[in-house]
Amino acid sequence: MIEARQLRKRYGDKTAVDAVDFTVRPGAVTGFLGPNGAGKSTTMRMIVGLDAPTSGTVTVNGRRYDRHAAPLHEVGALLEARSIHPGRSAFQHLMALAHTHGISRSRVDDVIEMTGLQSVARKRAGAFSLGMGQRLGIASALLGDPQTVMLDEPVNGLDPEGVLWIRNLLTGLAAEGRTVFVSSHLMSEMALVADHLIVIGRGRVLADTTVQDLVRQVGGDTVLVAGTDPARLRNVLAGPGVNVVGWPGSQQLSVTGLPAREIGLRAAEHGIALFELTAKTVSLEEAFMELTRDAVEYHAASSTGSAA
Repeated sequence: MIEARQLRKRYGDKTAVDAVDFTVRPGAVTGFLGPNGAGKSTTMRMIVGLDAPTSGTVTVNGRRYDRHAAPLHEVGALLEARSIHPGRSAFQHLMALAHTHGISRSRVDDVIEMTGLQSVARKRAGAFSLGMGQRLGIASALLGDPQTVMLDEPVNGLDPEGVLWIRNLLTGLAAEGRTVFVSSHLMSEMALVADHLIVIGRGRVLADTTVQDLVRQVGGDTVLVAGTDPARLRNVLAGPGVNVVGWPGSQQLSVTGLPAREIGLRAAEHGIALFELTAKTVSLEEAFMELTRDAVEYHAASSTGSAA
């Protein structure tokens, strides 16, 4: 379990993380989302003691990371896959980590096989592709068989087979009761793998929720309905708290304030045939963009603007 309480980090006059509170629980994959500059990397660095909080606390399994006697057995982290000696082989890199924690060579062999590094285990890591570097970083994170696994952009550089492997790995670790904390910009993957989401922007927590609840919150209770007589249907549905929007030349109406079931029943009661009745849904990406709209630090120029 990871617990952050009023966690704050300042660099000079810039506040990177501002009074953040969250809990990452075991048995689930928790996605950590936010725009560039939101404070995700700084938060992750504070979790493993690479940055010291200006104030507040963050603990892993009830203790600060540096208070664990064997931290590699408590939390495995991938923050920067390329932070390895380029002259070492993958095997040598993992063995060096293993020696510091009394981990056996057989465990090194296990994680090499688990991460698909068998064919390159004796090659210099400095010559690895981005995808192979990611696999070595994940192997390092899993080496101590930790109860808590924290990965920053783990699918970066992986091919489709590798992405599927990561997806299965994360859900498998969570199914074993481990705490899994994953940062990613790939919303499609987070929608598939995450049980819970923590979204931050400008250093503050914007949402601490499930994927389904976030999508529902942003999408609202809008229902799209189309029938043979849209003008009459609009009158049938009108009432306090109900908003019905139509478009010229279209038989489709957008309705908020009434569930799809009630809309269908009213239409049937008045003999109006419907050929569309669907609750409007948004993707996680759309929900994320809407939620973080005012927290994006860097905005692209409009494509309609003139070039300088």
